[in-house]
Amino acid sequence: MMETQDPHDYLRKWRLILGQQSDPDGAAGIPLPDRLAGIDNTLEALYANQDRKAGLGSSSPNVNRWLGDIRKYFPTDTVHLLQRDALERLGLQRMLLEPELLETIEPDVHLIGTLLSLKNLLPERSRESARAVVLRVVRQIEALLKRPVEQAIGGRRRQHNRNRKPRHADIDWHQTIRANLRHYQPEYKTVLPVHLRGQARANAGLKHVILLIDQSGSMAASVVYAGVLSCILASIPSLRTQVVCFDTSVVNLTHELPDPLELLFAIQLGGGTDIGRALRYAETLNTNPRDTVLILLSDLFEGGSVEAMLASVRRLQQSGLTFLPLLALNDEGAPAYDRTVAAQLTELGLQPFASTPGAFAEVLARALYR
Repeated sequence: MMETQDPHDYLRKWRLILGQQSDPDGAAGIPLPDRLAGIDNTLEALYANQDRKAGLGSSSPNVNRWLGDIRKYFPTDTVHLLQRDALERLGLQRMLLEPELLETIEPDVHLIGTLLSLKNLLPERSRESARAVVLRVVRQIEALLKRPVEQAIGGRRRQHNRNRKPRHADIDWHQTIRANLRHYQPEYKTVLPVHLRGQARANAGLKHVILLIDQSGSMAASVVYAGVLSCILASIPSLRTQVVCFDTSVVNLTHELPDPLELLFAIQLGGGTDIGRALRYAETLNTNPRDTVLILLSDLFEGGSVEAMLASVRRLQQSGLTFLPLLALNDEGAPAYDRTVAAQLTELGLQPFASTPGAFAEVLARALYR
């Protein structure tokens, strides 16, 4: 026998969706159980009529209690979304300046981006708490990316260095036998070595990776991922990694590698954008073009001369390096970017693209060992 669903369930769902303003006097007679009432009050504090400018009040205990409530009622992904909305809708950037509230936050990449943009405003008593919050997210990103990056680059490097036409003395018989098991001849009890495998080339040479990171405020999440990724790359012996951040000025932060915490706190999020200036600086680092990959992480909203920027792109291309114009490095999907400049780069034979941090490892590995 089929159970009939309580019609009040539908009304309660719509009541939660529409908020308290949909039934201000309770005239509709839709009672909410304790847990749903708690969820309703939590959402009301954030999404109520904006003329009231939020229901969290200005005191730290209210904010602290609200942060605890959303963690009580919602899964982690939703908590991140609600915290982000609180920062934007309620002007709660100040909650990132107080150590008591910092310890309550469920940190994610976006909140870390906001925190880094406010780091110069941090009072002394908040700085250690802020660093601890950033470190938590850094460790989470490292746990997700370190092994895939090392495997992708290591695998491509071994494949690239494999000797496919070895002399007799250079044959790797173990790998050759494994590669030719399908050619086993039962009557002769032997394997025909149709495909020879040689010892890896001894002198593979260092590959050079230059990351140009646009540190304008719109790139905050990408900057956090790029900072951690660059430190992972710096730990790989077969790579020489350099990190350059820019807005209207250019600063080489390679000396902060391989410590992601120090690197991220050295980045100055916000300000304008002069991509051309950064590319001209990159030209001075391009000492071995054949083995160099240049990653330009930027949404391409150029504040300087676009013509000068494109001229630098052409010179770098002509040098023979591999140029990767990366529009975004995050999990957000299609980014906002300057489509006109992206089209001009496409006309030059480049392919501006966005990537998730996990997928970028293989893209970079292919570029390094093409």
